[in-house]
Amino acid sequence: MKRNENLVPLSRDHHFGLLCSWKIRQGIKKNVSYDRIKKYINYYWQENLSRHFEIEDLVLPETENNILQIQMEKEHIEIRKLINTMNQTNDIRILGDFADALSNHIRFEERMYFPHLEEHLSDVKLNNIGAQLEQIHQKENDFYQDEFWK
Repeated sequence: MKRNENLVPLSRDHHFGLLCSWKIRQGIKKNVSYDRIKKYINYYWQENLSRHFEIEDLVLPETENNILQIQMEKEHIEIRKLINTMNQTNDIRILGDFADALSNHIRFEERMYFPHLEEHLSDVKLNNIGAQLEQIHQKENDFYQDEFWK
């Protein structure tokens, strides 16, 4: 099923999240150092994933059956906890746990949560999500286009 155009920016982020999970697993298989993988995860978190979670928490509305939204929020919390744990230990299993949690979370959103939103939200509400995502994206672009950076 084709993704509603208003949710596509979030799905595009998910593609890069799955790539992050794959890279972590490849790093583990190839015995890349814990610190190097940890730096990669922290970079990805700071530059992409934390903002993605904030945006989802901000723009995705509650529906009549908000069990799926509650699951999304719980998974966001769990992933944050894994990042904190990763930064306090050198246990390679945590890296794999993070990759698995991120991958499973993305698959949940793409296979269950987003289809639920597409089925239960009106076109007006979906368009509102799209408009909010566009506004956020535009503000971020404006920041980087500002004269200060030239």
